[in-house]
Amino acid sequence: MTKHWLAVSAFLLAGATPVFAWEPTKAIEIIVPFSAGGASDQMARTIQGAIQKHKLTSQPIIVVNKPAAGGAEGMLEIQKSAGDAHKLITTSSGLYMTPMATKLPLNWTDYTPIAMMAQDSFVLWVNAKAPYQNAGDLMAAAKTASPPMKIGGTSSKREDNLIVFAMEKAGDTKFSYIPHTSGGQASTQLSGGHIEASTNNPAEDVANWRGGATRPLCVFSEKPMTYSEKVADGKSWADIPTCPSQGLNVTYQMLRGMFMPGKVTKEQQAFYVDLFKKVSETPEWKDYLARGALVPDYRDGEAFLSFLKDDEAKHAKLMSDAGFMAK
Repeated sequence: MTKHWLAVSAFLLAGATPVFAWEPTKAIEIIVPFSAGGASDQMARTIQGAIQKHKLTSQPIIVVNKPAAGGAEGMLEIQKSAGDAHKLITTSSGLYMTPMATKLPLNWTDYTPIAMMAQDSFVLWVNAKAPYQNAGDLMAAAKTASPPMKIGGTSSKREDNLIVFAMEKAGDTKFSYIPHTSGGQASTQLSGGHIEASTNNPAEDVANWRGGATRPLCVFSEKPMTYSEKVADGKSWADIPTCPSQGLNVTYQMLRGMFMPGKVTKEQQAFYVDLFKKVSETPEWKDYLARGALVPDYRDGEAFLSFLKDDEAKHAKLMSDAGFMAK
């Protein structure tokens, strides 16, 4: 009985702490293809902190921001780093959109998928002093604005720009879209009154909402967000109405995923899949999801690959409809 119990205990311990055929031997770089302060940067630094706090690897984690060319610089670096298992990249839907908009000679299949960590919502934000009480008010003002109302987001021909195009189509109006290098920069411009609205992710504007500089009008989602803890103005993320409920029939969510370069080994990929699965189960990651009002949606393996294929096809149509495809 004692020998049997010891054998079972050893098996369970091995299952809880797998021994990998490969482990990192030097510092691991997480490339963020945007400036510091944006949602992608916040995600990377949350991951960095969780890994280091729980000692999920013996090697240090270094976050490197490469925002040039709308994220293309960071994406190309990972493509050119084929076989280097000490580099990772945090990605969003720009994984498909940047190549589509620029004819950049890369595809997500050039990379090695690790995991989708979550999906992210987008919110229609305005300056706290703006007169608009809902999306209908803002769209009505946009129809009569001359020159066109300024609305900001991250990069050109990317997620924010796509949402603004959908708003124009839904409201039969025209905006002046102002691209920024990050959501943090867009939030700063909105709080300073230099633009009249933005389409930031929740995490990108929550600080200015708490500080009384900006406020949300609606979330671009079919369903309200689920987080009920109060954030600012006595409201929670769950209290923010959906844009369709306010007459603006535009919805959009994007992936938050992790990839490594192509041409790595199955053992190297397996190490990182296990690592990010563990990250997704840490209190720090769950707190981050709640703070940023992200949609929990961890996927790896075939489930992640299936999502990527479907999401790429969806974005090809959206980009084509918007006229954002490179010719």
